Amino acid sequence: MKYCSTRGGAQGLSFRDSLIMGLAPDGGLLVPETLPDVTPELDAWRQLNFVQLAQEVIALFVDDIERSTLDRLIEEAYATFSHADVVGWQTLGDVALLELFHGPTLAFKDVALQLLGRLFEHVLSQRGEHLNILGATSGDTGSAAIAGVRGQENIDIFILYPHGKVSALQELQMTSVLDANVHCVAVNGSFDDCQSLMKEIFADLPFKRDYRLGAVNSVNWARVMAQIVYYGYASLRSETAPAFCVPTGNFGNVFAAYLAREMGFPIDRLLVATNENDILARFFASGEYARGEVHFTLSPAMDIQVASNFERFLYYYLGKDSGRLAAFMNDFQSSGKASIGTPPPQDVMMATTIDTEQTLAAIKRAYDEYGYVLDPHTAVGFAACSIFSAQVDAPLVCVATAHPAKFPEAVARAIPGLEVTHPTLDALRDQPVRRQVIEPEIEAVKNVIRESAGSV
Repeated sequence: MKYCSTRGGAQGLSFRDSLIMGLAPDGGLLVPETLPDVTPELDAWRQLNFVQLAQEVIALFVDDIERSTLDRLIEEAYATFSHADVVGWQTLGDVALLELFHGPTLAFKDVALQLLGRLFEHVLSQRGEHLNILGATSGDTGSAAIAGVRGQENIDIFILYPHGKVSALQELQMTSVLDANVHCVAVNGSFDDCQSLMKEIFADLPFKRDYRLGAVNSVNWARVMAQIVYYGYASLRSETAPAFCVPTGNFGNVFAAYLAREMGFPIDRLLVATNENDILARFFASGEYARGEVHFTLSPAMDIQVASNFERFLYYYLGKDSGRLAAFMNDFQSSGKASIGTPPPQDVMMATTIDTEQTLAAIKRAYDEYGYVLDPHTAVGFAACSIFSAQVDAPLVCVATAHPAKFPEAVARAIPGLEVTHPTLDALRDQPVRRQVIEPEIEAVKNVIRESAGSV
């Protein structure tokens, strides 16, 4: 399996090279040159547990790590989860919840990042290299990435996050990790500012080379690859092909579902649920991708106006036409908007926007009717299911992305007097923390890296 850039400037890359590279030199995102067809394997795969299916699916994309080693890394990654089969399954009326929050940091990002950390460690140790990871987080990616690489000698990790705009517990999950290789950087701005800073630094190829920078955000292909597995797993446990409703900010999670569908897993269609940051919902309604003002909501991990992984979807939607894609992205970069003309047909993806009141109502309804507590991101998806149910003739599976105890303020606002806790989070309270606060400026980020990067 070889990898190429969505913008055409890199091709023929091995998995290990794409893992370490993260973002392509031409500013594009790395994707497989071909997608495997899994339809001949589906009947046999229905009998596999999650770890076994992960070993089969991921091996299709990784042919330069010995299979026995790859299988071991996958098994070790998912041994860190508290659920017997890694992911959970709950039924709330006509909607099934696919629980992805049973990992160390109680968020779906753990499913990919527990594996990504081990892949980094293996490849870097084999090469005798050191990597400085630069990531941006709107909430959960940072803590999950840190949990995946903390304490590793051949990695330093720098996480940018919007100061004061992630939940207090999300911030604690990052800043209370005091390992020497962990560097938390609070940026006085939005997540889009953090993401823009990260991308601009990666585009500075001499700096990226000199400081051996790698990516842990979903711009890294391995993140998306690992997420394909749970969509395949859930689809094979449904009697008929389900429609997945995915709370969406940066588009990586729902893009993994898109790839699972393209590979032949039995998936009806994909339902994109955004909060008030509705750039994706507007695109699927109009065909125009137009940046708006960032709204800060109860679901902070989705407070995003520029969705990194959307570029990967466009690459496939535009028939792998790198020239057309590059022109689209250049238009968007220069003017804040770009268009494909007519919106995509709704037989693959549909989208809607859920506001704060609908989010709170969904949390209350799930608790009142089913005794189940939703976090505010999952609540966006659950509320969207009510809208989509009349339009989709397929079982609905809502992706549950985080444990509600990470967002006690939102839960208490929806259900006054209810306290949700988790021992992992309770243990963080009153712990010492370490972070730096900077302005949203390129040189400020570079200075942090210069001062703390390892083995440059």
